[in-house]
Amino acid sequence: MPSKATHIIRFIANEDNRVHLGQLVDTSRDIGLDSLEGKEIKAYIINGSIFAPEVTEHVYTVKQLLSPVSQEDCNYIRCLGLNYKDHAAEANMALPKAPILFTKPRTALADPYPSVIPVPKAAQDGTSDYEAELCVVIGKSGRDIPEDKALDYVLGYTASNDVSARTMQMLTTQWSFSKGLDGSCPLGPVLVTKDAIPDPQNLKIKAIYNGQTVQDGNTKDMIFSIAKQISYLSQGTTLEAGTIFLTGTPAGIGFFRNPRVVLEDKGDIRIEIEKIGTLINKVRYEEW
Repeated sequence: MPSKATHIIRFIANEDNRVHLGQLVDTSRDIGLDSLEGKEIKAYIINGSIFAPEVTEHVYTVKQLLSPVSQEDCNYIRCLGLNYKDHAAEANMALPKAPILFTKPRTALADPYPSVIPVPKAAQDGTSDYEAELCVVIGKSGRDIPEDKALDYVLGYTASNDVSARTMQMLTTQWSFSKGLDGSCPLGPVLVTKDAIPDPQNLKIKAIYNGQTVQDGNTKDMIFSIAKQISYLSQGTTLEAGTIFLTGTPAGIGFFRNPRVVLEDKGDIRIEIEKIGTLINKVRYEEW
């Protein structure tokens, strides 16, 4: 039994059909793929919260993976736009001089497979899009955080998909509505703590849609590092524990591909991040 949590999952257990926090027994597995393939996933039950986890000796089996951060534990979702050099290049836009911030509501949070990405009728116009992103979860509150101390405030990292309705996005300079639809922020499959990922600026990150790799980048290509993001956005602003950062996406979004790639009904979108695993969702168009 590990002495502390390093790979935290939230899940419904086979044993009692209830929601639990757990520490993965086998941290070498890609549990996103295991869940899709119906392979057994086991976890030590965690008492307490994701912010103060106590790993017990009791082992349960996963029935269904959930977002590692619940709506109750999340107080704010902050998202960085245009934060990879190659993405700025494909958009034919100058590199930003400061982080570009937009937000999502907590209702955007969604679970990994078998949960789906719901595309509402308002976004069923052929421009629903994916964005592979490293997600940072803040573990303790802070304000005016120095850049060299910023990672001390991080609880851990997971994979995320900044699902975007491009027609809505292009209507206005404010992106929060077009990127904040219900279910537009799936997270998972596991929250890996900063102890297990001491350097978040050297992780491979991919998006795979219907079996085709459509994004293939590395977090080292961020314009503003995670430490810089935290420091900049904490100026005069308290970042509370439970704040989520979506840290930007590399090149290859569907809107800029030729021909364009769209999240279609029954599509399969996967976000794969080194040391974290694969966040998998099917796409479902809501009925009119």
